[in-house]
Amino acid sequence: MATRHQSRSVVVGLLYAHDIGNPEVERFADDLFEEKKIRNRQKEFATGLYSGVLEHLEEIDTHIKEHLKDWDFERLDHVDKSILRLGVFELLHTGLDRAVVINEAVELAKELGSDQSPKFVNGVLDAIEKSAKSKKA
Repeated sequence: MATRHQSRSVVVGLLYAHDIGNPEVERFADDLFEEKKIRNRQKEFATGLYSGVLEHLEEIDTHIKEHLKDWDFERLDHVDKSILRLGVFELLHTGLDRAVVINEAVELAKELGSDQSPKFVNGVLDAIEKSAKSKKA
């Protein structure tokens, strides 16, 4: 049985494909889930994350842009952008613990991104989380 981490990894791949403009992303999603043995609840979890990110994409991107320091959003690496989008969605629209969300994003950045990705992803998500927390207070 697949883990939530594996499900998130597939979601990052789907978001990456979407970001680079792959028109077939929806069609090959089920094949990718099956290939990675992501089924039942984990598939529901993953498809919920993917559709949630797309549904809130404009809001998510606004949060990311507001918290980038010395970075141009349009020049972000597609993998880093996909991980950030997933992380921001989970921080703002799920009841998951913030530490779990940020840790998962950092682990995905270690696996899928560059050497600088984990620190970058951690910094941006931490800033967004603190900003969202201060707005709620």
